[in-house]
Amino acid sequence: GGVPPATDLVLGATAGCLACFLTNPLEVVKTRLQLQGELQAPGTYPRPYRGVLRAAVAVCRADGLRGLQKGLAAGLLYQGLMNGVRFYCYSHAEDAGWTGYPGGTVAAGAVAGAVGAIVGSPAYLVKTHLQAQTLSAMAVGHQHNHESISSAFKSIYQQHGVVGLWRGVTGAVPRVAVGSAVQLATFASAKDWVSERQWFRKGSWAAVLAGGMVSGVAVAVAMTPFDVISTRLYNQPVDADGTGKLYRGFLDCILQISSREGFLGLYKGIGAVYLRLGPHTVLSLFFWDKLRNM
Repeated sequence: GGVPPATDLVLGATAGCLACFLTNPLEVVKTRLQLQGELQAPGTYPRPYRGVLRAAVAVCRADGLRGLQKGLAAGLLYQGLMNGVRFYCYSHAEDAGWTGYPGGTVAAGAVAGAVGAIVGSPAYLVKTHLQAQTLSAMAVGHQHNHESISSAFKSIYQQHGVVGLWRGVTGAVPRVAVGSAVQLATFASAKDWVSERQWFRKGSWAAVLAGGMVSGVAVAVAMTPFDVISTRLYNQPVDADGTGKLYRGFLDCILQISSREGFLGLYKGIGAVYLRLGPHTVLSLFFWDKLRNM
């Protein structure tokens, strides 16, 4: 507390963008791993991406070193919008005293995350399209072939209107709501817990980092299935009227992945998810916490 919600909007957006710049390469790898073998039984498809490190090398070979920063502009836009709105809403909940009630932190984090996901959804849509694009020999998932972030927004708008920019939002809302609730709740609890046991001094950078690391583990476990579903819904090809050709919606996506790829299909890329979410959680919450104190 102690920081006006409008200030938290700016600080949250800044923290999210700083973290995104450093972790975007892992986001590219995660997207490729989650799209690999889409709706195919395990062991029946080629795997150009195997594990986080080898996938990163494969991206570099196909797209050059710059390929690891594909979709960065869209990612920064998404993080700025989503995190700015998310921390703004959470700050309002803190000021109103809602986080002081049992379960209040989780509820406030979920609602704040859902609102942020809706606002940032068009940027996440474009980010996913751009990060999936590569050479045909290394391509996984549908290839939208956008030339840039601006041409992507223009193309989607011209083909499907304003509604088309929010395609896939049904997967984004539960993804960010679950992730935000777990992240903010576990971060606050872990930070207080390590301070109470005097492992680290309260308010120190070590206590903040410890809270962020614990939060990153929890978020990765809870969020990965929603992350896979969100990536699939955003990247799938669509008909002229905007209807998805592969998935009819959130529940249909869960059922199809589970039945064709097995339950573990929902956890594709979990290593990349944690390696991305762990540092991103630590960095975004660390930057936010320290910026607030300043």
